Amino acid sequence: MQALARLSQFVGKTFALWTLLFAILAFFFPAQFKWIGPYVVPLLGIIMFGMGLTLSKEDFREVLRRPRDVTVGVLGQFVIMPGLAWALSKGLNLPPEVAVGVILVGCCPGGTASNVMTFLARGDVALSVAITSVTTLLAPIVTPALIYLLASQWIEVSAAAMFWSIIQVVVLPIALGVICQTLLREKVKAAIDVLPLVSVVAIVAIVAAVVAGSQQRIASSGLMIFAVVVLHNGLGYLLGYTLARMFGMSVPKRKTLAIEVGMQNSGLGVALATAHFSPLAAVPSAIFSVWHNISGPIIATIFQRFDNDKR
Repeated sequence: MQALARLSQFVGKTFALWTLLFAILAFFFPAQFKWIGPYVVPLLGIIMFGMGLTLSKEDFREVLRRPRDVTVGVLGQFVIMPGLAWALSKGLNLPPEVAVGVILVGCCPGGTASNVMTFLARGDVALSVAITSVTTLLAPIVTPALIYLLASQWIEVSAAAMFWSIIQVVVLPIALGVICQTLLREKVKAAIDVLPLVSVVAIVAIVAAVVAGSQQRIASSGLMIFAVVVLHNGLGYLLGYTLARMFGMSVPKRKTLAIEVGMQNSGLGVALATAHFSPLAAVPSAIFSVWHNISGPIIATIFQRFDNDKR
């Protein structure tokens, strides 16, 4: 078990490398990875179940202790990234399926990887976990509503169908994880050590499935989508930090909001695009998943040098 835990830690620390490697392999050898496509939704459910296993009552108490900070973070997440996605789609005149995909990933809640990056950046980890938890639990209502509001001009959107999808692949697995953690505390503690390995395998498989399924479309428009994703992600970090500064937050909280806003639950974007739109609409989420696991460690390394005591 200790060897498995060490392997899990190693894989977790080299997450970006594995995601990039298998994305490249799936692009050049799509036939070997297409079979994963039907399992995208269950794989996301596994990731969300793992998130539920790590949540505690203390995480939710943090919301009550610092409602202002959490509210600013949640609003930043659900205003900045969707707004940027819509502006980029309109401003760059993106093709309809690509525009919907960019907006879709922009409307998703924060990703669990943001908590790790906040820790590495010497940010406020408790605040990061609280914001991720709240945005994830609000996602069944907020994400479909935002997608309907922002993307329906390009393609027909069923907010009700997406609501039920998010309940199935996000809320129910998280709830099951929380229940298991409550009832089986000691056994769950042992399992938590290998969660990074399970999460990395699941996310890498999701990315590989989307890249393999959309290989031809990526070959023709992948550079454009990649440029939009990099811009979207980078502006998210910048505006998240700026928002925290506007509200007079400390440097650790600024780092936290920058990372929370900039990093998305792109796995959910892939699952929703696969279930409700087209394979091409899933590509921005897949590329976002690869890119933010590269940009996250970079921004965390930069933030490490910031003076946390500076106002």
